[in-house]
Amino acid sequence: MADQTQNPQNTNPQGGGWAPSGGTPMPPPGAQIPQGGAGAQMPPQTGYGSPFGDYPPAGSFGQQMPPSSPPPEDNTPANFQLGTKLPPKLNIPIPKHDLKFNEQYFLRLLAGSISLTKDEKKRIIDSIPKLKQSQIDELIRIFEDEKRKFAELSRKYTDQLERLAQKHYEEWMDLEAFYQQQEKANKDAEKAEEIRRKLGLK
Repeated sequence: MADQTQNPQNTNPQGGGWAPSGGTPMPPPGAQIPQGGAGAQMPPQTGYGSPFGDYPPAGSFGQQMPPSSPPPEDNTPANFQLGTKLPPKLNIPIPKHDLKFNEQYFLRLLAGSISLTKDEKKRIIDSIPKLKQSQIDELIRIFEDEKRKFAELSRKYTDQLERLAQKHYEEWMDLEAFYQQQEKANKDAEKAEEIRRKLGLK
């Protein structure tokens, strides 16, 4: 009769498999054998369940991206024209003078200027009889230069220029109304003086 005594070196005491004499313990039947054969060790498992390292890489979430560069600024000239809101004919009488210049052209430049206040414009008009030709020529040159420089400003200033132009238009209309009232008062005073002379009251 064959010897029924088991070799303790070939028995897995936990019943999971058997180990050849002097060899590496074999896995139980049905277990997956890692590549590389029995006894090969698998890489350690990570928190994401991947044997190839963390994914996504540590620190990728919440990492600040480099700031994107702003779009290039549009410097296209707006070609904004001062004085376009003014009526075709300006009704401010210029005092008598001996100068040579286009009165309507001068008034339009003066009225369209957004660098002068209403009072400053009035003082210029009232001082015309006292000005020299070189001074009136210089004023025209300054106003033309101002108009050209504002036309060269980029489109981003258009809204601001529109507000300024509207403000100065309204001020000029107030100035015209003042001169018209003043002119009417002067004419009324002249008529009253003429009547008094005819009646011999003076």
